Amino acid sequence: MLNASADIFRRVNDVFAGSHCMMLLTDPEGVVLETVGDHNVIAQGERIHLVGGGHWREDVIGTNGIGTALATGRPAQVHATEHFCEGIKSWTCAAAPIHEPGTGTILGVLDISGPPSTYQRNNLSLAVAAARQIETALAERASMERVRLLETCLKRLPHSGGILVIDRAGRIVFMNGHVDTPAALGQRLPGFNPHRPIATWLDQMPESLRVDGFDPVMLDGRPIGAMLIVPDRSIPISRAASMGSEADPTRNAFVHIIGQSPLMVQAVKRARQLTRHKVPVLIEGETGVGKELLGRAMHGEVDFSAPFVVFNCGSVSKDLVGAELFGHVKGAFTGATNDGRAGRFELANGGTLCLDEIGELPLDLQPILLRALEEGVIYRLGDTTPRRVNVRLIAMTNRDLRNEVQAGRFRRDLFYRISVTSITIPPLRDRPGDIELLIAHFNRQIADRHGVKTRHFGAYIIDELSAYHWPGNVRELRNLVEGLLLTNETDDVGLDEIPVDMRPGVQSEANAPQRLAEIEYLAMTQAIETCHGNLSEAARKLGISRSTLHRSLKNHRV
Repeated sequence: MLNASADIFRRVNDVFAGSHCMMLLTDPEGVVLETVGDHNVIAQGERIHLVGGGHWREDVIGTNGIGTALATGRPAQVHATEHFCEGIKSWTCAAAPIHEPGTGTILGVLDISGPPSTYQRNNLSLAVAAARQIETALAERASMERVRLLETCLKRLPHSGGILVIDRAGRIVFMNGHVDTPAALGQRLPGFNPHRPIATWLDQMPESLRVDGFDPVMLDGRPIGAMLIVPDRSIPISRAASMGSEADPTRNAFVHIIGQSPLMVQAVKRARQLTRHKVPVLIEGETGVGKELLGRAMHGEVDFSAPFVVFNCGSVSKDLVGAELFGHVKGAFTGATNDGRAGRFELANGGTLCLDEIGELPLDLQPILLRALEEGVIYRLGDTTPRRVNVRLIAMTNRDLRNEVQAGRFRRDLFYRISVTSITIPPLRDRPGDIELLIAHFNRQIADRHGVKTRHFGAYIIDELSAYHWPGNVRELRNLVEGLLLTNETDDVGLDEIPVDMRPGVQSEANAPQRLAEIEYLAMTQAIETCHGNLSEAARKLGISRSTLHRSLKNHRV
């Protein structure tokens, strides 16, 4: 709204100079955001808190133009003694609400105020006209955003399934396919709160709307809407799906990458920058950090419908890696299929080939991979017919390939080819602030998948898990949360449910049980004191059940 009002406030600033009036803008709570006009009047307004940050809702300061316009949703003019507070009875004001185009929601108020001598009936008309200009500017901006939103979504349009596009207010602006929606075109989805972070948008979808894919659209660093993929069984499966693609709209999007730590934000930012450049990308990181998820997001950002093929270079014997990558013809080797088979390169043609554990690739196959990447030509095993392929390579490794090159286990020329650009995903131990976010995410996701209740992870549990070094990274954390949800039905996760090797405090004091008992006693007594003797609240604060707290107190003879 401030951007939409900037032009009119800039023009009014000169017109109101020496007019004994001021124009101001408030938010929907009546808090002043902007003031322009006669400098003397603005200075007088400071004495009654008619300045930026001043609160002018009716239930705060009584009858006044701003508060009345907000309360009624209509233009209002309040003159002199009509004001409730004594200190503002020497003022006159004309206020007009500003409505959000399309929904009618009050976004704020435009007000013209000054001493009683400036009272004129056309002041209200001027305020209304200015408010309408701001609404027009908002409507134009919303229209531009919708055009950009549709253009972006249509570029990503998959060949199967229904598609639903919502703007940043949760209104449906486009749909295709056979999509059953709880709202009509132009209406807001029921229960949608546009003021919540975009990471929560998917959780706000109505229960009747099954969403298989969610892809936010950003403009100038802020969300302007999102594309939702909705299953449509009336349409045949796509070419990519029929050819063995692993493209998954429920995972192939950056919104599924959870993390706000600086290192993770930087990795995602770099990945977004590289999505539309068809160059090889090397994703480095320890086992379990989410390398494949980042690769999927990079693929999904460009084209949901294109093939996405994953192959783990260490998952099959060295003798079979070549056949898996490049395919084979009939009789190429013992055990070859009678009709031959396409390899991963052919299956990924036109899309993305994701090679995990690239450091495990046999040395004798590395020059063949290098030529396939440089020339875009492959040969099936046992065949002399060249086959052209066009793939975008994303390679992943948990090794230091530079050391592998030095040791002679990885070709230098191939390393340079696959690492044209690289991204490093930090281990979970270097992003402790993300652990609570990941636990909340897995808690909801796993509960939905298995049809069980979510559980409460108390602050004490979060602190313990944040101190753990997580050698298995995000995968290890996810497995822990899944086990805790499936093996216990109590609401609160207890400390005794956390494996001992994941509790650093226990490990460090393994040979000093007396010290551990002292720490336990101190934690319990402090929690009980903080909760004023309420044992249920103290147990919740400690992250244990009430019965566990009773048992521990008994052991300490409290």
